[in-house]
Amino acid sequence: MKTYTGGCHCGAYRYDVSTDLEKVIVCNCSRCHKLGLVLTFVAPEAFTLTTGGESALTDYRFNKKVIQHLFCPTCGVESYARGKGPDGTEMIAINVRCLDGVELDSLTLTPVNGKEY
Repeated sequence: MKTYTGGCHCGAYRYDVSTDLEKVIVCNCSRCHKLGLVLTFVAPEAFTLTTGGESALTDYRFNKKVIQHLFCPTCGVESYARGKGPDGTEMIAINVRCLDGVELDSLTLTPVNGKEY
């Protein structure tokens, strides 16, 4: 487990997150595919928003509407999302591309067929 900092492109929203980046997924659902999201999932207690107020983020939901895709109203980047896993557990999806100093080439990316959900 390591603590990373991350956030949106303009820096209005920053956070700290503790994760190991061992399970990093690339989903092929319509939204993830279009945005090029690379994701890892953490429990809410492993995530701390350090800059910006979450109530000002723009919320987008689609399909089953169980994930709050939250993005910066200024730069438009979705650096994280809130939702529930298949078992109903609260989780936060972290866009690994938004973590400072993380090189995607050093990670093992796991494809997930999100089109099935």
